[in-house]
Amino acid sequence: MDEATAVVSLAALAQGQRLRIYRALVGAAPEGMTPGMLAAMLGLPASTLSFHLKELLHAGLVTQDRAGRYLIYRSSIDRMNALMEYLSAHCCQGSDCAPAQRQPVCTPARSAPSSRRVVARLHPAKP
Repeated sequence: MDEATAVVSLAALAQGQRLRIYRALVGAAPEGMTPGMLAAMLGLPASTLSFHLKELLHAGLVTQDRAGRYLIYRSSIDRMNALMEYLSAHCCQGSDCAPAQRQPVCTPARSAPSSRRVVARLHPAKP
């Protein structure tokens, strides 16, 4: 990761509601969440949520998949790990401190579940 990319990522997270949205998506990884689920969980109006999700998408911190009429948002674990690596790259001036032998913050799943499966789990069919 370069400095410009880190600045864009950090700027996207430097707002309270966006940080809450991102943390909710990290917690829902790898399945992700629909905007409706996020809005209900965080108590945000749809227009506000949409604005913040667009900023997180622009920063590369989240991804968006379509499953029929639903959108599924997922945190980009790889981008999060790259940002953490960038921030801690010069820890202790390169000495053999524990963070210098760090592992990724989070190990992404081998593959994200299919969007259809996520929608079925998040929005079960009505009887």
